[in-house]
Amino acid sequence: MEIALFTVGILQVCFILNFSLNNAAQVKFTNVVCNSYNKSWMLIHRCHLKAINRNKTVLNFNGTVLHPANDITVESQFSLKANGYKPWLYKPKFDVCRFLKKPYNPIVILAYNLVKNFTNFNHTCPYVGSQIVDGLHILYDTVPVPWPSGEFLLEIDWLFEKRLQFSTNVYFTVVE
Repeated sequence: MEIALFTVGILQVCFILNFSLNNAAQVKFTNVVCNSYNKSWMLIHRCHLKAINRNKTVLNFNGTVLHPANDITVESQFSLKANGYKPWLYKPKFDVCRFLKKPYNPIVILAYNLVKNFTNFNHTCPYVGSQIVDGLHILYDTVPVPWPSGEFLLEIDWLFEKRLQFSTNVYFTVVE
């Protein structure tokens, strides 16, 4: 019995070390598409990628919320490319205003921690004025959970007052 527990413990340590010490993986943005569906509420000035070097591409976004937004909901979907993009893993929907007051969704907390240092989207509602994401890049070492290799799409729909205002589609690859 003790040998079985010892073996399981060794396997768990090897599994954890395999993922935590693997520096060979990279996350690279390949495309970003932003659409404003209501230009009287949300203007998108800049939404593009910038290549820094062969292995690093950063995402830049600049948009202006023209009216105070007190009710913001985000609906997102991860998709994996396999003969077209197929829904994959998780489809979170959450209230941004409630989340920024008190983070409650563990998956969204993980994602927010990856982007919060690159954006001014970090205070509670209401949101009005310029919203900026500048130089966003994801280092694989900062991703808190293992991620498989492949091509992915993150579709994000932003609803203000329960109406779709704009969407962002972020395409990225994970390569080991």
